[in-house]
Amino acid sequence: MPNDPEQLVDAVNALLPQTQCTKCGYNGCKPYAHAIVHEQAPINRCPPGGQAGIQKLAALLDRPELPLDESRGQHVPLQVAVIDEAHCIGCTLCIQACPVDAIVGANKLMHTILEDECTGCELCVDPCPVDCITMVDAHREWTPADAQHAKANYEARQQRLQRQHAEPSGLAARTLSNKAPLTEAAYHDDAERQQTIETLLARARARRQHE
Repeated sequence: MPNDPEQLVDAVNALLPQTQCTKCGYNGCKPYAHAIVHEQAPINRCPPGGQAGIQKLAALLDRPELPLDESRGQHVPLQVAVIDEAHCIGCTLCIQACPVDAIVGANKLMHTILEDECTGCELCVDPCPVDCITMVDAHREWTPADAQHAKANYEARQQRLQRQHAEPSGLAARTLSNKAPLTEAAYHDDAERQQTIETLLARARARRQHE
């Protein structure tokens, strides 16, 4: 076990699944790793890591193994998000919520999810105003290679956010910085953004009534 606290944080972070789902109560895997090392959080608050992840953390830190805290969620097989593209209104809220840039699209245009990039974090589901995002079985396991790839995507996104905004990105990094220029122009202020979403919602409702 590393003696240096920062090295230990990195070692703990390396054992976490890097889904960046925030179910642990922290804004990502590394903040949770920091809390674990400094004994501000127990080792059993990561549903994606499951009991196997807890066992690895307990061994690394020489702490007792704990059962998964299911108040944070249950460990389930890997799922990925899918957008019902026929009902997508192009509001970009899911793009803003995705911590690993796994969703592509632009304002008022259909969005789609890159399945190989999706971590199954579910952070895009609740922000969708037309409920057109669902989680489906990925039919595969989440691997260490997946975790490393997701970590790289997450860190690249965080670096981009920090370059473009001095303030902290916050939970799910809901800022303008990850939008295409078209989206940024369309959502120049909150009032315009809200009006855009309301207009798109009205169109979506009308479309569904005729289906």
